[in-house]
Amino acid sequence: MNDESAKELDEYGKDPERVSVTLPARRLIEQLISTHGPIMFHQSGGCCDGSAPMCFPVGEFKLGSVDEKVGEIAGCEFWMDRAQFRLWAHTRWTVDVVPGRGGSFSLEAPLNMRFIIRSEMCAVPSGS
Repeated sequence: MNDESAKELDEYGKDPERVSVTLPARRLIEQLISTHGPIMFHQSGGCCDGSAPMCFPVGEFKLGSVDEKVGEIAGCEFWMDRAQFRLWAHTRWTVDVVPGRGGSFSLEAPLNMRFIIRSEMCAVPSGS
């Protein structure tokens, strides 16, 4: 990663308001924590589940050098691929939950629930 990319991630990636959670999603997260212990999220970039937030027990999803922690929701770390984050740099995300099972490896799938992302554009800083 070059210095400019690192600066962009430092400037935008550490925003505590970058990622938030709805009350129904928070309740489901609390239920999953009580069943599975500490959990984490990784924003999928496609493949099997499209662009869905995936939920795993801490330590069961292998994070790579290309992954960046972009925030926390309900006490759980939220990670994303750095290249994908650059594409989403000017959005805020809200993790929500809807009924229905996605074709997912995520912890909520057996409960016939699915985490989704709702997003909105952020103000773009001048000079960007």
